[in-house]
Amino acid sequence: MKYFLWLLKAAIFFTLFAFALNNQQDATVHLFFGTQWRAPQVLIVLTAFAFGLVAGVLGMVPRWWKHRSAARRVQAAQTPPAAAPVPSPTPESVPPHGI
Repeated sequence: MKYFLWLLKAAIFFTLFAFALNNQQDATVHLFFGTQWRAPQVLIVLTAFAFGLVAGVLGMVPRWWKHRSAARRVQAAQTPPAAAPVPSPTPESVPPHGI
């Protein structure tokens, strides 16, 4: 299984590397107010992918916080209260060790 995962990661890497090599020509992204960004096509695609990841994570953060706080409340409700400390034995209460 370990080798299969290594081969899968290597295949993904080489696929992305080949994609980058095949898309080196310049492309233009037209932004607002007549501004434009001119960069290699692979850089534009990878930047769009990164912005998508960031938007997805930021969209999930409030739900993560909600679930974490709910889990803490459940855990606090299930935790028993702290027990009173057990006193250490006195020499008189310890039975003698006979041979």
